Amino acid sequence: MTTATARKFNIILLLMSALIGILATNGANAQSSRDYIYVVGSSTVYPFSTVVAERFGRSSKFRTPKVESTGSGGGLKLFCDGVGIGHPDIANASRAIKSSEVAGCAKSGVTEIVEVKIGYDGIVLANSVNAPTMSVSRRDIFLALAKQVPSGAEGELIDNPYTSWNEVNSDLPAVKIEILGPPPTSGTRDAFVELAMEGGCKTFSWIKSLKDHDKNRYKIICHTVREDGAFVEAGENDNLIVQKLVANPSAFGIFGFSFLDQNAEKVRGALVDGHSPTFDAIANGSYPVSRPLYFYVKKAHVGVIPGLREFLREFTSERAWGEEGYLSDRGLIPMPTEERMEIAASVRDLEPLTMASH
Repeated sequence: MTTATARKFNIILLLMSALIGILATNGANAQSSRDYIYVVGSSTVYPFSTVVAERFGRSSKFRTPKVESTGSGGGLKLFCDGVGIGHPDIANASRAIKSSEVAGCAKSGVTEIVEVKIGYDGIVLANSVNAPTMSVSRRDIFLALAKQVPSGAEGELIDNPYTSWNEVNSDLPAVKIEILGPPPTSGTRDAFVELAMEGGCKTFSWIKSLKDHDKNRYKIICHTVREDGAFVEAGENDNLIVQKLVANPSAFGIFGFSFLDQNAEKVRGALVDGHSPTFDAIANGSYPVSRPLYFYVKKAHVGVIPGLREFLREFTSERAWGEEGYLSDRGLIPMPTEERMEIAASVRDLEPLTMASH
């Protein structure tokens, strides 16, 4: 074999080797691609998302989506970590995404996010059906849970001294304050603090006035939960809270109305400012501790992850989230018809979220 021939032969071998390597890499990538939708996030939205996922898996040609309950904050962090099959396609949230989270997403290349508002939920303060029904005000809730509370002198705060409900309000029973609730990463915790605690906090006129000239102090006073044992972080598992309430009729738990509805034989919700947490009271806005529910979608994954567009259509269909839909049977409070139609249209067009429109 001449030198020139040998050189050509070696080049051919190198080219063949490179081609084999490329084919092997493509094969590995094909094997590692994901053929199912991956959902993380809110424990409150989890049961709704799971129902849609199961129906979608049964009625479509696509695999049943994988849904994990990680809490709103934890889910959005996973969602914002990046684009690609190693990252979730959807993040459920029991609160709106924060501007800081949108900025964190952008840093990781997650730049087009579709926001889907799915309906409403109430947050309840519940106890065992074997205990008396409680009727509290948001002011009572604030005084029971805040780290610091107003003293007799205006403008002064003291570490929360209250250990029983009758110390908060003499009309309440002489029962130890023991409240089981979600961790700071939970959207339910965020919403409860904002709607119930802050709602009670601003009934003190001098604290309310702080919002205009010392917003940071106002938020610290109204949003900081006591850490002396009266409030117990029970994780993201609402089933565990229900079990503990059944075992201890003196304790209370914080979770979404939908979960109360599913466990009505075990627990009941307290009246808040005279309103019981019912489907109708949340729908008409009379129950004061209610909030919208959402999920967020990576636009970059639509058309890449099989079935993602179709799953969005199922979730935003009238058979799912409508007034007579299967999600309302699970405790979701539907939005008005016109709002549902507007959101369904924006989801169909994959309109990305802008914080200006948020």
